[in-house]
Amino acid sequence: MSSWTKRWKDEIKEHKKLLILAILFFIIANILNYTAGTYVDKKTSFAVSDIILDHIPIIDLGFIFIWGYIVVFIIAFLYPLFFKVNKLHIVLSQFSLLVLIRSFFISLTHLGLPADAIIYETPKFFAFLDFKNALFFSGHTAIPFLAFLIFRKEKIGIFFLIMTFVLAVTVLFMHIHYSIDVFAAFFITYGSFKVGEWLFKEMNHY
Repeated sequence: MSSWTKRWKDEIKEHKKLLILAILFFIIANILNYTAGTYVDKKTSFAVSDIILDHIPIIDLGFIFIWGYIVVFIIAFLYPLFFKVNKLHIVLSQFSLLVLIRSFFISLTHLGLPADAIIYETPKFFAFLDFKNALFFSGHTAIPFLAFLIFRKEKIGIFFLIMTFVLAVTVLFMHIHYSIDVFAAFFITYGSFKVGEWLFKEMNHY
């Protein structure tokens, strides 16, 4: 245990400057995300039809929608914090870039929730990150998929890949996202990840 603690502390010290920069980037990205989410929730929006939602049943999967997402989010940061400290700044930076890109996209599109969307109650401690009209693109699909891309060469990547499809199906069956929000999330997230690799190549040691 003592050797693990020493290695952990040494890696923190080694990447201290990068971690500080990554944390600052993370804070800025989330401030912009909150600003964009608040903005779109105030806009008067209308629901539109969706060929896929029109042909699938409505199923209340609220528990998975809320707690599955929270678990993914927590593991995505706790895993590198305790076991891959040398990757923590990379994880923070990649997630921050994705949040920044999504903040831009949701500011451009003001569609309302699908008319038959299941209304869910977000836990108070998580409510500040929940915006009902922040639809394009699906964060529930993008976040676990990004975690998969980051950890795809490790066993935990399988967990993130499974949760990507679980949460994607969940938001569709709850009619909380339009199908384009879900499908586009894969392409945009992959693009964000590749841009992140290029931007943070010195961090990634590529």
